[in-house]
Amino acid sequence: MDALHQRTNLRGDLQIVADMVQPGGRLLDVGCGDGALLDHLIHEKGVDGRGIELSMQGVNACVSHGLSVIQGDADTDLNDYPDGAFDYVVLSQTLQATRAPRDVLGNMLRIGRRAIVSFPNFGHWRVRVSLMFGGRMPVTNALPHHWFDSPNIHSCTIKDFIQLCAELGIVIERSVALNHRGARRRIRSNVAFTNLAGEQAVFLLTRETVSS
Repeated sequence: MDALHQRTNLRGDLQIVADMVQPGGRLLDVGCGDGALLDHLIHEKGVDGRGIELSMQGVNACVSHGLSVIQGDADTDLNDYPDGAFDYVVLSQTLQATRAPRDVLGNMLRIGRRAIVSFPNFGHWRVRVSLMFGGRMPVTNALPHHWFDSPNIHSCTIKDFIQLCAELGIVIERSVALNHRGARRRIRSNVAFTNLAGEQAVFLLTRETVSS
């Protein structure tokens, strides 16, 4: 797949992340994978984008496409960035795989004016059904790994994340849930329903109300 095709055909949750980013500005993509989102934001929204990625394979893929990406770990390497270094810090489908999610969130909003976080919702009805009736850890579109090879070490529901934000004094500016078909629904309009029906969630966060 060529780079232009990737830019115009982002995965559903990544497109929501991209929609939350204003043109221009400085952005750090944490756990940027193969760089599809970062490439899109640089070329389509004109951001000054950089990334860190744990896997060397991902770093090599990004660098081969001309992206400014270094190898790094969200749990340890965000400590090295100065306060307010970025306008946005993105963490896509990675929070549940970090060792200390509270610290990672805190660092994201220390070094960035806004943070965008997406994660699979462990409160989704398919997960509940699998545990209740099957008695086994679920394997779904959003959670494709078996328990023994899953990178996920912190199971988090939409309600859990909202509560954590409240405890940390984090303001939720926007929040969107996606079902298994990719349909979007605002979370804040009905948290109980989206915690049940949403397979994935995307949150735009800040420490205080920031004018766009």
